[in-house]
Amino acid sequence: MSDILIQGGTVVDGTGAASYPADVRVRDGVIAEIAPGLSPAAGERVVDAAGCIVSPGFIEPHTHMDAVMWWQPSLDPLPGYGVSTVVIGNCGFTAAPVHKDPEVRMEMVKIFSFFEEVAETPFLEMLPWDWETWSEYRASMVAKCKTSTNIAGYAGHIAIRLAVMGMAAWERAATPDEIRKMCALLEDAIDAGALGMSSNLMDHDSKDRPVPSLVADDAEWSALIGVLASRPGSQLQVILDTFFKLRAPEQMERLGNLCHDRGVRVQMAGAGGLLRFQDSIREKMWEITARQKAEGLDFWPSFAHVPPTTALNFFSSSSFAQANEYVWHEVVQAPTEAEKLALLRDPDFRARARDSWDNKAFKQSLVANPHMMLLMDSETGVGPLDLNLKELAEQRGVHPSDALADWVIANGVQSIISRVPHPMAYEQTIEMLKDSQTVANISDAGAHGQMLCGGGENILLLTQFVKNNDLTLEEAIHVQTGKQAEHFNFGDRGVLKPGYRADIAVFNLDEIEPRPLRRSFDVPDGKGGFTWRFTRDAAPMRLTLVNGVPTFDNGAFTGELPGEFVSPVITRAEAVAA
Repeated sequence: MSDILIQGGTVVDGTGAASYPADVRVRDGVIAEIAPGLSPAAGERVVDAAGCIVSPGFIEPHTHMDAVMWWQPSLDPLPGYGVSTVVIGNCGFTAAPVHKDPEVRMEMVKIFSFFEEVAETPFLEMLPWDWETWSEYRASMVAKCKTSTNIAGYAGHIAIRLAVMGMAAWERAATPDEIRKMCALLEDAIDAGALGMSSNLMDHDSKDRPVPSLVADDAEWSALIGVLASRPGSQLQVILDTFFKLRAPEQMERLGNLCHDRGVRVQMAGAGGLLRFQDSIREKMWEITARQKAEGLDFWPSFAHVPPTTALNFFSSSSFAQANEYVWHEVVQAPTEAEKLALLRDPDFRARARDSWDNKAFKQSLVANPHMMLLMDSETGVGPLDLNLKELAEQRGVHPSDALADWVIANGVQSIISRVPHPMAYEQTIEMLKDSQTVANISDAGAHGQMLCGGGENILLLTQFVKNNDLTLEEAIHVQTGKQAEHFNFGDRGVLKPGYRADIAVFNLDEIEPRPLRRSFDVPDGKGGFTWRFTRDAAPMRLTLVNGVPTFDNGAFTGELPGEFVSPVITRAEAVAA
């Protein structure tokens, strides 16, 4: 850690207030002064920020770095995008608490790996697994997992259920005694610094089983929400079903009833409902959101400012299963390339696949919309390329499922299908970005590494939205700094202010831009080698500081890992007063 003077920049302090010219002095990892015309002190590094914006470091509020951070502590590409804090443990998927039985622990790993498409082998082999409770997990992270950014995290509802109920968590409601044990695990987590509890009301696994949190009854939910209510500053994060069975409106009503008059903050992932195929529920969700806000519920819709632009592969993707297309998912699950190709050639498989494609796949899914499946990345180069699956099927006069099977056989099972970006309700997105009670910049960074990157999408708030005059620069920075810090009760970061932690981003608006996805072969495969993930080149930042330490400097990641574990810092008295 060194003392730094950032001179000559334009300060955008993260509060939403107007920018102003000033220098920023950092000492011992803390912002010491902000004022124009500061003179360098002896031994102080001077950073020339002329023509640059000086802002708080950016907060990524929805990541799945829980496993990835143990083998990729750089959290690439986040340092090059000014990110200083990430939130893990979202959607009910967390590595703690865990059951004593290794089989049940393995179940949690399988769930996480399937839904978030995180490599299973390094997940099992590179985490120390020296914990059962969340508090023990945090202690292990602090001691053994150094990262480029600060880390904050939830305890997952799915993990809590499995830790108490074992495999029965998939099958039934909890008993009163089991609910008490769940509450004790959640109390342990929050008292150890967890943000609260995350849960999942959407997903089904590779066998079409509802995830354990979907089995929980109102008695369980009410008791766990009671724990959150008893610990001011904690919150519930939950992903709603806005993609599959489209049950989000009724889920919002259920949560509203459970949380009424209890003072619990709830972040609802997907509550924005911005995709075109969600028109049937979007307006209803917005009506519910407005009513719940008027009723005084502390509910925060969370959303992405970019449409899903994922890739589909044939060796790790959950896309087919998530589309309710479990016949094609058999290809993904087949362990070898030869077995995958044998399935694709098998007439019985093809007949079952056509039937499932037509009669079982969700109508809003990628599978049911072959015009959105772009044939662009071929292993063999045979092609055809640069057309969509619907066009290929029509050219050949065959069913889209058969056209895809033929194309994969010709082009190789390592080929990738790209997704046409879904149209977004753009004006509504801007409205949500400006709303004081929403959480934006949901990126899923760390998950689905062979489908998307997630990290770096924050830069579009500063390029597309600011350059199109949809947001002011101050609004765009507030969305991913001070507003996030307020939501999570990070009391000493997210804003440039003397006495606050020196999480800082310095960048020139004319230099930063969205960068395309590229493959990086740096994910351990458990066999002594590496497989690939998507990443992207840096924006780049001129400088990223985390707790006063440069993590991105002179155009590159510095190798420094100064991240700390961050917890809510609100007190009971402050919560009551609020």
